[in-house]
Amino acid sequence: MAWLMLAVAIVAEVVATLALRGISGAFRVVPLLLVTGGYVASFTLIAFALRTLNVGVVYAIWAGAGTAGVTIAAALLYGERLNLPAVAGMALIVLGVVVLAASGATRH
Repeated sequence: MAWLMLAVAIVAEVVATLALRGISGAFRVVPLLLVTGGYVASFTLIAFALRTLNVGVVYAIWAGAGTAGVTIAAALLYGERLNLPAVAGMALIVLGVVVLAASGATRH
């Protein structure tokens, strides 16, 4: 259940971060609600996941998957460019998270 909460926390954080673009130019209610609700949901779910999982692993997975998710979604939704160094960097982040998770230090 902790892994599911972490996965939903990542999705909520990605949605909230992408919605920040919607409030960057002017006040708009729907993007503001997405930002606020997304971050509140994300941090709440992380807190529940931390009851079982180690904070280092949770944060690494949340930050790494969130970074990759936002980057890919921004390329698809907003036409932001992805070049080879950006893709390589994301691959290194994912590899680092996989190594950390595979180290066996996931539960306390």
